[in-house]
Amino acid sequence: MSLFNVALVMLIHLNKNNELVLGPFQGHPACVRIPFNRGVCGKAASTKTVQRIDNVHLFPGHIACDSASNSELVIPLIKDGNVIGVLDIDSPVYSRFDTTDITWLSKIVELLTNSIHD
Repeated sequence: MSLFNVALVMLIHLNKNNELVLGPFQGHPACVRIPFNRGVCGKAASTKTVQRIDNVHLFPGHIACDSASNSELVIPLIKDGNVIGVLDIDSPVYSRFDTTDITWLSKIVELLTNSIHD
């Protein structure tokens, strides 16, 4: 069993619909557009906070882009105080993510965010 089944970056498409739009990803096909305030990705984007979900089936409003996902980690990309996207990693393993994952993936997100120019 793989530890991850989806790893993707969703960039925010700032249109009148205020959606997260799928960017580069690895894994099974995922949702292409997610409303800014829906699902784990939407919550991370709208609250500007990391979301570590041990059991996505218990998360209110979870959007099942991949039915094999059981846990999820979403880290917002924030530049100049604005959310410009999220790093979303799903796993078929319950409670897959811990504080070490958050620490190191947050560093990667920071590098990624700093490399994005206006």
